[in-house]
Amino acid sequence: FSYLNGETFALLRHLLALLGWLKTDSVQCKELLTALTGVQVARELLDRLSGQSQIDAYRRECIQSIADYVKKNPRVSQQELNAEVEKKVLLFASRVQALHS
Repeated sequence: FSYLNGETFALLRHLLALLGWLKTDSVQCKELLTALTGVQVARELLDRLSGQSQIDAYRRECIQSIADYVKKNPRVSQQELNAEVEKKVLLFASRVQALHS
């Protein structure tokens, strides 16, 4: 399951617990499903309250924009590349800072 990210793996666990409960109607499967649902809800609330999901999205955008710049400018000098990376990282930092102010 190395190809699954955290969110996908959490959904898979949840669905397996649901399937187990639906197939067996056992108390143990119901308790597992209840616990997994509670953890998933708590995790989602924490992500929303902390802004972590948005920070992760900003991080991905920053990395992608740097990769795009390098692809479009394969012969760029190290100095120009450093300046562009600094610009993108400062943008990322300011976006994260804006979330917490």
